[in-house]
Amino acid sequence: MKNRKYVFLLALIPFLLIAFLYEIIPLAMVIINSFQPDAGGGFTLENYSTVFSKLLYRKAILNSIKISLLSSSAGIVIAFLGARAAHEHGGRLNSVFMTVLNMVSNFAGIPLAFAYMILLGNAGFMVNVGKEFGISALADYNLYTTNGMSLIYVYFQIPLSTLLLIPAFEGVRREWKEACTLLGGGRNVFWTRVGLPVLMPSILGTFSVLFANALAAYATAYALMMNNISLLPIQIAGCYTGEVKIRTGLGGALSVTMMVIMVIMIGITNRLSRQFQKGVVRK
Repeated sequence: MKNRKYVFLLALIPFLLIAFLYEIIPLAMVIINSFQPDAGGGFTLENYSTVFSKLLYRKAILNSIKISLLSSSAGIVIAFLGARAAHEHGGRLNSVFMTVLNMVSNFAGIPLAFAYMILLGNAGFMVNVGKEFGISALADYNLYTTNGMSLIYVYFQIPLSTLLLIPAFEGVRREWKEACTLLGGGRNVFWTRVGLPVLMPSILGTFSVLFANALAAYATAYALMMNNISLLPIQIAGCYTGEVKIRTGLGGALSVTMMVIMVIMIGITNRLSRQFQKGVVRK
């Protein structure tokens, strides 16, 4: 048994090596660079001062948080309804639904931005339909704004969150529904009093994944807006690929700021999840 244990540990070495080389070392270098001037050498907080004092970077932080919260909230609500439908209705239709989810979950980045340009751009198909039939919501839709881009983020949040929530619904037992019905409670009573409290830890965990996914999204936003919108991933990329000079210190400070925002959100959702779990156990 001991020999088998050591064999399993040896099997982990390639994974640990890859994690060390491609995750831990780059992360440490980003943090170290964030406290160094671009010229190199010494210790400074100038990069963080620039991040929180310059309007461009403050706006990037606010825009990224806003889009991440809006898209994650909308995505989790729609995903809950979709996962619930998949849980309650099995058969061939459910298999088709899962196939479509897996397909659209990989449709992101530049192709997604191009698709939205065709549909909702200034001369897009849906915009022209709105002008033709007098639908102001479509005719006046401006894709090239923060609110307009939120719709794109919602699109790629829905399949991801649905795929993450569907397994969680397997924990909702049919016996609980039958017991609720026997006690005089309807479907709405069951989901508000039993289903949602049980699923809430999974919902909160999925929300934190969606928030991190939206906060770090880069390709779609850059393909659609280039540098015309201030978002954290775009500003970070600009620091490392700038045409004038590379600003590794500022890019590191922005990267650390993004990581701190993610950690705060994960901490909040984990704490809420533990509270819901304690509440369910007490009940």
